[in-house]
Amino acid sequence: MKKIFFSVMAILFLMSAEAQDNSDSKKKRKEEKRERINAIIRQEEEGVITYEKHFAVGFKLTNDGYGGFIEIGRASSIRKSMLYQLEITERKNHKEEKLESLIYGGTSPFIFGKINYFYPIKIGAQFQYLLGNKGNKNGVSLSANAGGGFVLGLLRPYLVEVEKNPGEFQYVGYNSPDSAFFLNPNSIAGGPNLGTGWSNMEVVPGAYVKTGLRFDYGKYNEMISALEVGITGEFYSKKVPQMIYIEQKQFFLSAYVTLMFGRRK
Repeated sequence: MKKIFFSVMAILFLMSAEAQDNSDSKKKRKEEKRERINAIIRQEEEGVITYEKHFAVGFKLTNDGYGGFIEIGRASSIRKSMLYQLEITERKNHKEEKLESLIYGGTSPFIFGKINYFYPIKIGAQFQYLLGNKGNKNGVSLSANAGGGFVLGLLRPYLVEVEKNPGEFQYVGYNSPDSAFFLNPNSIAGGPNLGTGWSNMEVVPGAYVKTGLRFDYGKYNEMISALEVGITGEFYSKKVPQMIYIEQKQFFLSAYVTLMFGRRK
């Protein structure tokens, strides 16, 4: 009977010790969590951004087009970071003007003289330096960045619908055997659709450099809400044909403004 009693007491003692250990462990985890929360609160109040990485997406407007991008950032210190970016845009020529067919009614508008759609795809990296941190959680941080990388200029032929023979319509482009129809606005029935030209794409490689200023106005530091303005220069391996009767360019300089959103970790 005594053995049973001491065995029961030993089991109860071990269970009590284990329960105490679990309670201490839970208490320690709660304290650590509370400390992390307090640290985040202090950072928010002071406006200090000390995160190691971030992911962001954004929309970009330039003086000659528009596009979107994704960005991955890696911080080496509070002030210094590397930004890795993938950007896809469409560049337009300032001479582009949509017209309606003079003969055929109810057709889609077209841009007379447009040779190619022009889609620059940029892959590169930028160095970012924090110029001014937030004064408080409702403040704005200011960063400067500069860098560059590779650019692939995708040229998608701009095809227009023409009537070659009575009742016979087909799409032709500037480099088509029937380019005479392309150059005669009276022969054009309508513009291209989303499915035309993709099978005859041409790639023009090049390089780019970019510099800008970023204003992060996000209320909470772990969230990114930013506006960036800057300048981009692109140089291609050959001149890019965009419009007929317009001088073709090999170097493009453009100003941009981006609106971006993301999250830090």
